[in-house]
Amino acid sequence: MIKLFRLANTPTASFGAFALVIATLLCLALLPATRTWAQESLATVRLDGRALFRIGPTEELEARPRARQVERQLAAVLETPQGVTPARIAPTETEDDGLQISVAGRPLLVVWPADAEANGQPIDRLARDWAALIDRALATAVQRRESDRGRFITSVQSSVETAFARLLESAINIIPRVLAALLVLLLFWGLATAVRALMRKLASRLANDLTVENLVHQVSYYAVWLLGIIVAASAFGLEPSTLATGLGLTSLALGFALKDILSNFVSGLLILTLRPFQLGDQIIIGETEGSVERIELRATQIRTYDGRRVLVPNAETFTSRVTNNTAAPVRRGKVVCTLGYEIDIEATSKVMREAAQRTAGVLTTPEVSVRLIDLGQTHLVFDVQFWCDSRRSDFVATASEVRKSLVAALRSAGVRLPDQAQQNVVVHTPKH
Repeated sequence: MIKLFRLANTPTASFGAFALVIATLLCLALLPATRTWAQESLATVRLDGRALFRIGPTEELEARPRARQVERQLAAVLETPQGVTPARIAPTETEDDGLQISVAGRPLLVVWPADAEANGQPIDRLARDWAALIDRALATAVQRRESDRGRFITSVQSSVETAFARLLESAINIIPRVLAALLVLLLFWGLATAVRALMRKLASRLANDLTVENLVHQVSYYAVWLLGIIVAASAFGLEPSTLATGLGLTSLALGFALKDILSNFVSGLLILTLRPFQLGDQIIIGETEGSVERIELRATQIRTYDGRRVLVPNAETFTSRVTNNTAAPVRRGKVVCTLGYEIDIEATSKVMREAAQRTAGVLTTPEVSVRLIDLGQTHLVFDVQFWCDSRRSDFVATASEVRKSLVAALRSAGVRLPDQAQQNVVVHTPKH
């Protein structure tokens, strides 16, 4: 049995699934991109929670691990406060142009030309500035560790200050990017809404087809949203090429994780393009029968004859057997009547034929036909067949009116109708 879901009748409901897909795509795709962004940023070197200077990445280390490495070296120097000496600057032993800063014979870090370029200073001046900052910070740290009590208090205080300082630093770096991305999404939300309204008007004037109009304004709406998400990712600090690489690396995982959702979207596009049914058609999918109200990229909305609104996923709609009762311009219906053997068959058939033909909603061409289909033990069974316009009339209502006309005409003609005790009842309208 095809699963049916109750539908929340809001535009946000249809966009919610789309937003969920895009959000999942970004969460998976941005994992490698976030690492690249973090590698290109600067990290702060701290001692006892107090910021000293900011360093960038090297070929071997990213900025944050490099800063943590310097902090560990400074902590190791403070394990023997009596042996702390002024910082020394010396060229590296390799052929690189870096300057190494060391304290008490322990190398702390190497100042590279990239650091000088990032800080806008010559490398030797930058090395002297960093060495002076390290000397002052170590002198203050040694004073705070003159006793065991001071060492304990300083350790606790520095841990708390460092944690909050890093949290604030991350917030300062990320929050502006998040706000910029949200503003871009808000702008494209308004743009997508305006484009959808414009495309709806253009499609209604040019195509004059509800299904085509639905396809055009939905595709344009989601296309603008997709462009907005790409621009928002750029505002967050991610390069489009990096985003595309991330999507490529995670495409296999996305294929499995979002198989059902993506299948619904693809099926929705195929339904809107191939158009096996249109808006307003009366269709049967599994055990659901009703009129098509909306065809979205995620699901098809159907209004049943008892007034319920259900949503059938497009993947199930596209792969299931669908009966379209209004695909043809006319639809045949029939009403089964049971009458006694005492009647005049020809005269009674003429009365029923004329009564059904006069009923509102019944077409004059093809004409109504009356056939004797069964000879029961106590009654005759007649099949009254009529035709109605499937696109303009309600088939169920037309069949009901035909029954009323038959009963009224038979009574006027003096034809005796079966009583309830005999249970020879009319009202049987099979589905076609």
